Amino acid sequence: MLCFSLTACAARPATERPLATPLANMSDIIQAQQWHPIALDFAGPTLHEKGSPNPFTDYRLLVTFVQGDKQVTVRGYFAADGDAANTGAVAGNIWRVHFVPELPGRWEYSAQLHTGTDIALSNVRDQGQAIALRNDKGVLDVQPVGLDAITDSDSLYGRGILQKSGRYLRFSGNGAFWIKGGANSPENLLGYQDFDGTYRQRADARKGESAIDEKLHSYAPHLRDWRDGDPVWRGDKGKGLIGAVNYLADTGMNAAYMLTMNVDGDGKDVWPWLEPDDPSRFDVSKLAQWDIVFAHMQKRGVALHLVTQERENELMLDGGDTGRLRKLYFLEMIARFAHHPALFWNLGEENGPVHWDPQGQNDQQRIAMADFLYDADPYRHSILLHTHAEAKDKDILLSPLLALPSLDGLSFQVAERETVNAETRKWHRLSAQAGNTWLITMDEIGKWQIGAKADIDDPRHDSLRRHALWGHLLAGGAGVEWYFGAHQRGNDLSTEDWRSRAELWRQTRLAMDFFESELPYWQMEPCAKALQAYCFTKPGDIYVYYIGENVPAMTGFAIEPGDYAVRWYDPLTGLFANDGVTEAITINTTLPVLAKSPDKRKDWVAIYKRQ
Repeated sequence: MLCFSLTACAARPATERPLATPLANMSDIIQAQQWHPIALDFAGPTLHEKGSPNPFTDYRLLVTFVQGDKQVTVRGYFAADGDAANTGAVAGNIWRVHFVPELPGRWEYSAQLHTGTDIALSNVRDQGQAIALRNDKGVLDVQPVGLDAITDSDSLYGRGILQKSGRYLRFSGNGAFWIKGGANSPENLLGYQDFDGTYRQRADARKGESAIDEKLHSYAPHLRDWRDGDPVWRGDKGKGLIGAVNYLADTGMNAAYMLTMNVDGDGKDVWPWLEPDDPSRFDVSKLAQWDIVFAHMQKRGVALHLVTQERENELMLDGGDTGRLRKLYFLEMIARFAHHPALFWNLGEENGPVHWDPQGQNDQQRIAMADFLYDADPYRHSILLHTHAEAKDKDILLSPLLALPSLDGLSFQVAERETVNAETRKWHRLSAQAGNTWLITMDEIGKWQIGAKADIDDPRHDSLRRHALWGHLLAGGAGVEWYFGAHQRGNDLSTEDWRSRAELWRQTRLAMDFFESELPYWQMEPCAKALQAYCFTKPGDIYVYYIGENVPAMTGFAIEPGDYAVRWYDPLTGLFANDGVTEAITINTTLPVLAKSPDKRKDWVAIYKRQ
């Protein structure tokens, strides 16, 4: 991310304090790069986080960027002294906006700062009293990004915005499809001791929920994964979490799930505000520190799965409506974080009432949230909804949302891992019939108290690999995140060391690599019916089967007649049998007998490719 001062146009390290001075005037041209976010600072009135007027509700910065017929208006935010992550400043005169230029060439921008009661909630451009900005206009000279320039880099910058494309996610710039693999735990990832204003409301837990440590996360086991040159704040803070991000990225994982608000929820230690009981005042230094971590995640290839609430607090803001407080919350999150290319908005964990508890947001409230985020996000990141585990609750809660244009898909929770394939296929089918095919990611596998055990307790992860990983992907699923269960060592709230699931990351990476290197998966679909195996196909061209151990040769899968090359892939080792040598086979009937696996004592993936 680039940030520009009066005299320079260059990237600055997170620990370097920027000049709190206006940007250059219209006669100066700022150099930028296509699909790379830039941060522009404006000198406005000096305000205080707790002052009056309230800088978060009673001021609004809008910056419009224009290139020919293309016009993008982006909201800015109060940034205190411009370096609050390091100074802890609570007051200042810096107002900041992030912009991601979609097109190369000359962009002209103009900024407008207005004040008025609750003007932050208004989109009426000239409403309120205008505040003069000395540097309200400028020019960006955006250089094009060569598509070859990013092939050897983990960074997600420069590829475009990661957005829904059918059942999958795809970068809007280079057009590359993307499959997710990552961590769903700890859900309170941001309950971290090195963030300003972060503490636990109280350390109690409801019966049955995960036990939480008395202390906030430190991620001490990952201090060794921090590297020279990695970001820190306030001297040397942040090394544990930055190191954890490095470790996750080094395993090949590319996503992490985190709540941005768990007030009165399970962890009770994450919120964007100064205090958990006042959602009208944001903590500038804390959010700037979050953004340092988020930027590092993007640079290391890790997407942000931002979950905006959980079941226990979904009625906290505006009684569940998208009213004053919820709009303010969403708008601040968008202004501060929507410039990151690989980001998903999640409307809420386990959202809505269930058969055993009638409390929760209703259909209209869910629709209002999705519609508001859809309209407010200038970069149109994907909007997901985290589901309940039981199929009967999904039927009730999801059916009214099937044709909703603003909802891109589901963040799946499934109670029984053996049903993942069938449930994924079901909701793909229903959403397609409604005219809005959902992307579905498998993000919380049951049972809730078990989840993904530590490697020491489940060394092979057989059922997760077969059903939650390959079963989901071969149903057309868009990827997985691993939930660590409530009653496990290193559980959903207390996990400090992602190495506890090293084997699970390895097997997940193997599956991701297989899909990325072997399959045009975005052109494929699950077979109409699977017998003793999971099946995925591009009819007449490619057929893929996941066959569990102790399964004999099988019949009943319709393959179009023709000549095929067959290979057998070991999902545990990542190796093809017989060094990848293909077996030639001719299919003369639509009901062929599949060749026997090389060793029925093991799981295998059979891939048939037409010659």
